[in-house]
Amino acid sequence: MSGSASRLSVVVLGGLLAACATGRGPTELVTKDTSKSFNTVVVDAGHGGKDNGAYRKFGGAEKLANLDVAKRLERKLHESQLKTVMTRSTDVFIPLDERVAIENAQKNSIFVSIHFNDSRRRGIHGFETYYHSANSIDLATQIQSKLLTIPNSANRGVHHANFRVLRFAKYPAVLVECGFLSNRLEGGEARDAEYREELADRIAEAIVEQRYGGGVYRASKTAEAQPPREGQGLAPSSPNRD
Repeated sequence: MSGSASRLSVVVLGGLLAACATGRGPTELVTKDTSKSFNTVVVDAGHGGKDNGAYRKFGGAEKLANLDVAKRLERKLHESQLKTVMTRSTDVFIPLDERVAIENAQKNSIFVSIHFNDSRRRGIHGFETYYHSANSIDLATQIQSKLLTIPNSANRGVHHANFRVLRFAKYPAVLVECGFLSNRLEGGEARDAEYREELADRIAEAIVEQRYGGGVYRASKTAEAQPPREGQGLAPSSPNRD
């Protein structure tokens, strides 16, 4: 190989390596900023079916609390004239990639995943909200702020995370941790219909105000519904948010 050809190969290879180091990988998505223009909210009840999520004696199975809050949230958003899509509306297992497909199929949307937290330390409590893309930060902050208006709440912050349903989202996406089932107080509250209604109400208020501005949300109260009862023999399983 001639000297000039060798130098050209080095330059081209160097350029390719630089592109690989700084460019986006083939599966990484560019998130479209619909955080102020969305008309659809994809509501995701975490876990389900064979995947209990967290399972604690104080709060029971996470999958059931997630579903109950998600269904309440879906109703409130629908009442606020927003289109809603549920990734699941019953106690069934939905793989993470299928959840991603559901959220990305909705144009001009946002994605909100409902979870409850868990810790080996029973004293830990409070709300956390997670995002991945920069376009999701405002929505995550808005939801966290509204949750903190619940009396005796604790702020565990808004954090960046690489959860699969967040990092592969085409549109703004957040994951909300609605308290710790492992904490005696918050776990007990997770079983209470009025408290789950309040959680859904504050999250709905945040979403509606994110879209339409402050002071437009009008809450409705339907606290009587109870989550499905856990079946016999359900064993704890590790939370799966990746």
